[in-house]
Amino acid sequence: MSLNTQILFAAIIGLAFGFFLKYNPDLSFFDSSIYLLGIASSIFIGLLKMLLIPLIFSSIVVGVSNLQSGGQLGRVWKTTLICCVTTTTLALILGIGCAHLFEVGKGMNINLFQEAMQSHQTPDTMTPSAFFTNFIQNTLINPFKAFSDGNVLAVVVFALFLGVALVKGGERFNSIRGLSQQFFDLMMMLVGWVMKLAPLGILALLAKLVATEDISILSRLAEFAAVVTGTTIFHGLVVLPLLLWIFGRMSPIRFFRGARIPLVTAFATSSSSAVMPLSLKAAQENLGVRPHIAGFVIPLGTQLNMDGTALYEAAAALFIANLIGLDLSLGQQVIVCLTAMIASLGAPGIPSAGMVTMIMVLQSVGLPAEAIAILLPIDRLLDTVRTVVNVQGDMMISVVVDRYSQPAKDLQSEV
Repeated sequence: MSLNTQILFAAIIGLAFGFFLKYNPDLSFFDSSIYLLGIASSIFIGLLKMLLIPLIFSSIVVGVSNLQSGGQLGRVWKTTLICCVTTTTLALILGIGCAHLFEVGKGMNINLFQEAMQSHQTPDTMTPSAFFTNFIQNTLINPFKAFSDGNVLAVVVFALFLGVALVKGGERFNSIRGLSQQFFDLMMMLVGWVMKLAPLGILALLAKLVATEDISILSRLAEFAAVVTGTTIFHGLVVLPLLLWIFGRMSPIRFFRGARIPLVTAFATSSSSAVMPLSLKAAQENLGVRPHIAGFVIPLGTQLNMDGTALYEAAAALFIANLIGLDLSLGQQVIVCLTAMIASLGAPGIPSAGMVTMIMVLQSVGLPAEAIAILLPIDRLLDTVRTVVNVQGDMMISVVVDRYSQPAKDLQSEV
């Protein structure tokens, strides 16, 4: 049985057991069941927290240092980065905007995570000056202190600096670059081990959530799923094709015909990394992207360009804040957007691994990591849609970059 199937069955069993406990509170084993479910869920969340810092650090260092690949430091990679930042920013604005428009999660307060909330200190970001002061004081610090304190934003900033230094240092730092890649591969192995425990952790989290909270949260969860799915589809069918038509001078119909196979495969696998060979083939053979452009942009985009993931994580943070009864200020929403953008850089291209980086977004504004339990029932469903948009964005950017680098006869002449 595949992991996805195990997670599906675990979610169903967890919901059923939670309903059973909720409507039979007088059972002799009710309290002990809640206690054991709490222990199992705490172990799962604790393992995810344990891997968060090293995974984010290694992933961002490797992703940024890959800009050195082939010595391509000219117009191609600069155009690629501009496109990635632009599309991700638009996705974030769309996600936050629709979450506000439909007021997802408003009017409900969940007490399950109030104890966890007491141990978090929400950053004071009520004014722009407070926001920037808080950002500087809490991110530009000793990286070793950031690692020990679990300060995710500070670790991310240091990882970005280190990645850029590896790019500028060139071949002198090949050994460090190789070590970083090996460390990232090691962390991915550990993530794979923890994901084997995901069915048990999800079962425990859902059972406890349903048994101890108002079940009307499930209707709110369905509303959130509908809003995020609709917003993601809008981004993929309207925003990205419009950008492609304006800047890539390619008909959206031609694009979707040429990209059909990798997009369908992305929906089925929920893994942008697994689809990357198909994306490369489609971009070169069906969309007319030159091989050396596609070979650089798409692998880099798989690591750095995740519009669907950024949109989902920003909207999810606002949804959870509404459920818990926390009103996020404008400055805190800016932090959510920035963190979601950075988290999307460090999100591994494998199914459901985004739940690790989702913790980073939640903690950036003081929301408890345990709150991802609310999102687990729909995570796999939403993962399929956002992966399609992630893959679509990679191929679209390769078309735009190819057009803007056409005057160059050879990529090396652009460096």
